[in-house]
Amino acid sequence: MPDSTRPCTVGVAMSGGVDSTVAATILLEQGFAVHGFFMRLPLPGLDEQTRKVEEIADRLNIPLHLVEMEEEFKKRVIAYFCDEYQQGRTPNPCVVCNQEIKFGLFTKAMFAQGMDKTATGHYAGIGLMHGTPLLQRGTDPKKDQSYFLCRLSAQQLQRTLLPLAGHCKKEIRLQAQSLGFTQFGGDESQDVCFLAQHDLSSFLSEQGFKSKQGEIVTEDGRVLGTHQGIWKYTVGQRRGLGIPDATPWYVVGLHAKKNQVIIGKNDALFQQELFLSDMQWQLEPPIHWQGKVQLRSRHQAAEAEVSPGEDGNWRVRFQEPQRAVTPGQFAVLYQDDLVIGSGIIRG
Repeated sequence: MPDSTRPCTVGVAMSGGVDSTVAATILLEQGFAVHGFFMRLPLPGLDEQTRKVEEIADRLNIPLHLVEMEEEFKKRVIAYFCDEYQQGRTPNPCVVCNQEIKFGLFTKAMFAQGMDKTATGHYAGIGLMHGTPLLQRGTDPKKDQSYFLCRLSAQQLQRTLLPLAGHCKKEIRLQAQSLGFTQFGGDESQDVCFLAQHDLSSFLSEQGFKSKQGEIVTEDGRVLGTHQGIWKYTVGQRRGLGIPDATPWYVVGLHAKKNQVIIGKNDALFQQELFLSDMQWQLEPPIHWQGKVQLRSRHQAAEAEVSPGEDGNWRVRFQEPQRAVTPGQFAVLYQDDLVIGSGIIRG
């Protein structure tokens, strides 16, 4: 329990960017005792990024703690990323990193240093339903990051502060400038931090992926071409197939065991029903649920019904067919603007 005679001590995840910097200043203005924490990950330019964070912490006059997370990040995030591509699925490493690293091992390191709470510069909020803390969409719809935080548990949220919940990006940039932080340009960080200086194919090649020729086939089994590895493709992809036709071909599926890329026309990308595994409900699992389901970070959440299926999976049926449903991605369930649950798309 925090000592009521002293300010609440908050560990802020610092990245060297504008969002975490302003998040720290907001907490300082609110009277919290702020400590900065920086994760050292196996990323390009790590030493330069460390220097930037040290300069920011010095200007804010807050202690800074460096936490080595390189090996755990490789084990829990990069290994998962590679394995999903090997299985013909499209992973979302940011969701896994947030659950297991940033709000998992990293915050555990903060608490070990005596922090009462942790905070980040994510554009999302925390609401309550039946007394349980639930993730909430951020005010800025263009920057809302609740999708990427969908796997955080109520226990993780209980000790978390999200100072940017009610702010928009433009406002945060202006606030940084007013505080004298003029070094932040207009560039946005990469969604996948470890791909910052790579394309996907070259990164996976560095991880030991080898070219493996296979067939490009239509849904009815006609062979129209060859590929050099299913990991170079994802559902909805149009470019790189090398199969000219009067109307475009798209990747509509990947078959890892047969080493096949399955293609079809645009209509074949739409489906009304899908199944989710590894379902995580934030409240008691319902018998039947209805609300909005978001299939990827830039997907417009759509009305759907969710009910138990076979083998522990959950069945999602949309009111209207959705395009490019991608196995391996996370589906996030929203009741109004609150995250009720999430699962991994299995097709």
